[in-house]
Amino acid sequence: MKKKPPLDGVRIADFTLHAAGPFCTQILTVLGAECIKIETSGRLDIFRKPHPVYGRMEAATFDQVSAGKLSVRLNLKTPRGVELAKQLVGMSDVVAESFRPGVMQRLGLDYETLSALNPQIVMVSVSAAGQTGPDSRHAGYAPLFGASGGLGTLTGYEDGPPVEVRHVMDHSTGLAASNAVLAACFARKRTGRGQHVDVAAREVAMSFVGDALLEQAVTGRPQNRQGNDMFNRAPHNVYRCQGDDTWVSISVANDEQWHKLLRATDQQQWSGDARFLTQQLRWQNRRSIDAEVSQWVAQHTREEVTRLLQQAGVPAFPSCTSRDLVADSHLRERGVIQALTGPDGSVRDVVAAPWLFEVTPARQSGWTPALGEHNDYVYGELLGLGKSEIARLSEERVIW
Repeated sequence: MKKKPPLDGVRIADFTLHAAGPFCTQILTVLGAECIKIETSGRLDIFRKPHPVYGRMEAATFDQVSAGKLSVRLNLKTPRGVELAKQLVGMSDVVAESFRPGVMQRLGLDYETLSALNPQIVMVSVSAAGQTGPDSRHAGYAPLFGASGGLGTLTGYEDGPPVEVRHVMDHSTGLAASNAVLAACFARKRTGRGQHVDVAAREVAMSFVGDALLEQAVTGRPQNRQGNDMFNRAPHNVYRCQGDDTWVSISVANDEQWHKLLRATDQQQWSGDARFLTQQLRWQNRRSIDAEVSQWVAQHTREEVTRLLQQAGVPAFPSCTSRDLVADSHLRERGVIQALTGPDGSVRDVVAAPWLFEVTPARQSGWTPALGEHNDYVYGELLGLGKSEIARLSEERVIW
């Protein structure tokens, strides 16, 4: 008997764009939901088309947040298009959107309208600053999420400017949104009613800086940028190894791990150095330790450093590139890196779900859809439109 994924039978009407919202629905797709991405050729998702702002002229990001989804073309600026969207929502479990607050209301697809059609619908809205409040209409994208949430000022080196994180904030917001959707669906199972889930990327960023807020409250001083430092750990850094731009991360938390490091590296002269006798002294003299460790690491490959230190019980691991991850035998054995075959026979590696289910497996199950690839299935099989009507709506630029 074929095992079904956890969200088998769940349907999502997906109005999201760019990365944060689509990553939310991508997580749910990997978990087995049928996700129908509503798009229009009149205004392509910026991640579906090549865009130099994101550093490449192929639309790789779209593949990463859209594999396995279904795609339909629909012009929401037409009354019939909105009517079809409402029909689709009426037979869905979840509706997701990531427009600026107010857009769904102007389209006539706000939560109040949709919940009147389908009281069980769970609607998730992903935005920069939330659906309410004085900043709710502000535009934003990933670096701004971290900046406005306080994360940027903690990222970087003490003597340098804030380093605003981009890619990770979109995906952290999407992951938080997917968790919230699952919680709302669980609540619906108990109450029989859906609800509107409001996810603000700024607040997701703030959820990562709780210790800094606490330090501010207790001491009255903001937390400084720390670079690769971690309080009371030394060595704690990324060190360059033999080879072209190869690095290893090492973190020593206590005296026991320090002595294991000494034995593994055969650098017993460090044990007699007065600067390194205690954990506190090592922290105070961490720059000197970094210099010593760097000299030793530079004589070895990152694989040698990792093997020696891990065997000794010292936390150490290579700083991996995307090429390293794709070739990683451990990840492939666990099924995290999977090979998908496309309609044209081409094969590409994809990142699968970061969880392993014993009974209900989750996995990447499909290629990235072409724009409108699933029009016939959605409009024909699900909504019951005939071929002639689908053709007419296409001519009228409703299905467009």
